[in-house]
Amino acid sequence: MPEMVLRTENLRKDIGSKNIVSDINLDIRPGEVFGFLGPNGAGKTTTIRMIVGLSKITQGDIFISGNSVRSRFREAMRDVGCIVENPELYRYMSGLDNLRMFARLYKGVGRERVDEVVRIVHLEDAIRDKVKTYSLGMKQRLGLAQALLHRPRLLILDEPTNGLDPAGIREMRTLFRDLADQGAAVFVSSHILSEMQMMCDRVGIINHGRMVAVHTVEELTSLSDGGGVQLLVRTGDNAAALQCMNGLQMKASLDSDGVHVATAPERVPELVRALVGAGLDVYAMDTQKTRSLEDVFMKLTGEEKQNG
Repeated sequence: MPEMVLRTENLRKDIGSKNIVSDINLDIRPGEVFGFLGPNGAGKTTTIRMIVGLSKITQGDIFISGNSVRSRFREAMRDVGCIVENPELYRYMSGLDNLRMFARLYKGVGRERVDEVVRIVHLEDAIRDKVKTYSLGMKQRLGLAQALLHRPRLLILDEPTNGLDPAGIREMRTLFRDLADQGAAVFVSSHILSEMQMMCDRVGIINHGRMVAVHTVEELTSLSDGGGVQLLVRTGDNAAALQCMNGLQMKASLDSDGVHVATAPERVPELVRALVGAGLDVYAMDTQKTRSLEDVFMKLTGEEKQNG
């Protein structure tokens, strides 16, 4: 197994007598997009600020490429590129001048690397324009280029798609995926659940300062039905089909559309054989929409109970 790019151990943050986050344990691997989800005030930004050194750790530790943020801060930060909240840019300067100025902060980052990151974020046509003329999406891409200048192994982005239109969000999603495919670990905090579902390999959910779950997106979206499938079945006699499914001890219900049934994937052939064996004509068997990441998020954070 490759070395974890980011690892947190029992991470805790207190402000005065108030605990903000507690027992945060995460492992982020090279080549993956990791989504960090949670309601407002759950502790996402606090955790990120500790990871990048903007907030002091109360207890526990953070390791980036094996280097402790508490004891080897400089070494740890060499492998980090980040955008926390909004990119810090000089509006009166061109995008290119912004990048050239930031490039001077790093050893070995010359003109060729500046040109390379401009191509990566697709800003070639606007890079010589002043930043004050940029759209929000262009500013986000310039901030991403700035974060990539020193080839970080870990890219941390706090709400990077805030305020972007659908085209901008899609473009960012593609960029993050490309960076992960090149071996970087991309850590994305967001509240846009549909985007996280399409973008991420794994997702961690935080609520009230504690980790609720860390799973692949597929694992999370299967929590609603234990990994089963939802089917809508239409036959020549739907009432008889319902009785047949009840006889198989499958969870089923009848409405005007047909018979809705939830079952394990491996039992679908058994269901088909039973319906045909009962002399029923099967006209359709459609897979229904499975539970989304948003549904699971609401369930795990307790929002269903509050809103139900």
